[in-house]
Amino acid sequence: MNVKQQLHDYAALTEEALTAALPESHTLYPAYDRLVEAMRYSLLAGGKRIRATLCLEFCRLCGGAPEQALPFACALEMVHAYSLIHDDLPCMDNDDMRRGKPSCHIVFGEAEAMLAGDALQALAFKTALSARDVSPRAVVQAAKTLAACAGYEGMCGGQAMDLEAERIPSNLQTLTETDAGKTGQMIRAAAVMGCLAANAEQTRIDAAQQYADEIGLVFQMVDDVLDVTATEEELGKPIGSDEQQHKTTYVTLFGVEKTMEYAAVHTRRAKDALAVFGADATFLTELADWLLNRKS
Repeated sequence: MNVKQQLHDYAALTEEALTAALPESHTLYPAYDRLVEAMRYSLLAGGKRIRATLCLEFCRLCGGAPEQALPFACALEMVHAYSLIHDDLPCMDNDDMRRGKPSCHIVFGEAEAMLAGDALQALAFKTALSARDVSPRAVVQAAKTLAACAGYEGMCGGQAMDLEAERIPSNLQTLTETDAGKTGQMIRAAAVMGCLAANAEQTRIDAAQQYADEIGLVFQMVDDVLDVTATEEELGKPIGSDEQQHKTTYVTLFGVEKTMEYAAVHTRRAKDALAVFGADATFLTELADWLLNRKS
């Protein structure tokens, strides 16, 4: 299977739905239009759409049509976009570049960027709760999953721990818990929400969650490595930021080579978790390898 082609196809499907979910505004209020412009700037800035891809593919694996899960996939990308906008702010990671373009606050100002992130989070739940081709029960479960994984017990909690790590050096346990929240929880949400869209049985939801948890760790480990080995052009954002902010990373704890060895172990565990899906899980198996070996 061509992983890059399948990623492209899922990304294109998601991009079309995201564009429709947030049309350009033509109102009498310039401030309103500027807010929508800022939201679109970050939401439609491209990216791998990994979270959307996982959602759509797990829906397909569990017997549904990927299109059923599109509202959930869009909601995930909206939350992800909002988190990146806020992450780049001077009070957080203070990054001027994102995906090869100036960060939202550089273009629109800090206040507008903060509001754009807030509005995208609200739009995410409106979008998820508007899903029509999914049972009402599954819609509620998906929205609850998204809220839990994005909130203080998930992504936001992980980001808070990440900020604390700039002042207090982390050990391996704290680092793993931070990354499981900051990065892993939204990847878990994507897999689980895809299963919910297809009314999957619990054994499949559990397997999807295990796969997501493992590749979430891999994703962060590889990110830590790329922060010291890749170029700014390859990543589309500043490199070396972890060192500048004195953060503990897998690389500072173990070095590049050992970090990649650990990432390979978690990749194998992720692929093992897919056994319940049989041969139909070829794309997700190969995606795990692709994430391990990515260069951006």
